[in-house]
Amino acid sequence: MNNKEKYDNAFMETFEIEAGQLPGLKYTEIPAWDSVGHMTLIAALEDAFDIMMETDDIIDLNSYEKGMEILAEKYDVEF
Repeated sequence: MNNKEKYDNAFMETFEIEAGQLPGLKYTEIPAWDSVGHMTLIAALEDAFDIMMETDDIIDLNSYEKGMEILAEKYDVEF
């Protein structure tokens, strides 16, 4: 499984959504992505990429695209 698939799976499994819903997805846009869902997503991403995200990055991750940007720039995850 490549990094993009790991990333997508974290979102799809956490929020129980389909791949087609990922592009443009934003925090609180779906009921599952509330504060609890957000921390569940962070845990899934940390497990998938074997990282520990900084608090500022956790707060800044407010969309599907922003998450990829943060992981690529700050945690050297290649997509």
